Amino acid sequence: MSLNDFDANASPFLSHLIELRDRLLKAILAVLLIFLPLSFYANEIYSFLANPLLKHLPEHSTMIAIDVASPFLTPFKLALVASAFLAVPIILYQFWAFVAPGLYKKERRLILPLLIASTLLFYLGVAFAYFVVFPLVFGFLTTTAPIGVSVMTDISKYLDFILTMFFAFGVCFEVPIFTIVLVWTGFVSPAELSDKRPYVIVGAFIIGMILTPPDAISQTLLAVPMWLLFEIGLLCSRFFVHSSDSDDNYPSVIDEHENDF
Repeated sequence: MSLNDFDANASPFLSHLIELRDRLLKAILAVLLIFLPLSFYANEIYSFLANPLLKHLPEHSTMIAIDVASPFLTPFKLALVASAFLAVPIILYQFWAFVAPGLYKKERRLILPLLIASTLLFYLGVAFAYFVVFPLVFGFLTTTAPIGVSVMTDISKYLDFILTMFFAFGVCFEVPIFTIVLVWTGFVSPAELSDKRPYVIVGAFIIGMILTPPDAISQTLLAVPMWLLFEIGLLCSRFFVHSSDSDDNYPSVIDEHENDF
């Protein structure tokens, strides 16, 4: 290989790296721009997220800050995480803008709706955790303390707990997307997924047991929606079957791509 050939091959690679860097910088800039105004309301945001626990604390009981810097750093950390959370649509758009030129037209028409749906499902999972799971879980846990034990949760520990729960429910609500992608790529068929339903149900409860606190309420509240979302994904995946019987339509993707030249 000559030096000119090497430069010709390296130039597209470097251009992709430069574009990737620009996309990442734009995503980081979006998070920072959202973070700047949110940082002024960090305490209010923390109080809002702590409200499900505060409502169920015993009378005269409060949250506490064990570390010296926790009253400042913990709300500050939450504001940064909330900024990244709110910037998810922008981050996904940057990802989409980076990979879209390398996709077929049919793939672009499918992946963009999947990105939008996955974002909405993640937000839905977080909202479900906050409005449904947290009141039930904290209502149960705060009543199980032995006599003589005061329930006074550290604000940093509480933040770690709710962020873990938000992430767990947000990711688990992506089950329909995972199901559709598995079928669309031809990795598995809807009939095969339907046959594995008992294993999916057991797996949902095992995941609920691992990702949630050791109480039956939160485990069930994660496992049952996962199962129902699997059923929804299984139903929708029948419209995305990619098998030998449906390959008549798939070569058209290559034809479309060839027509671009």
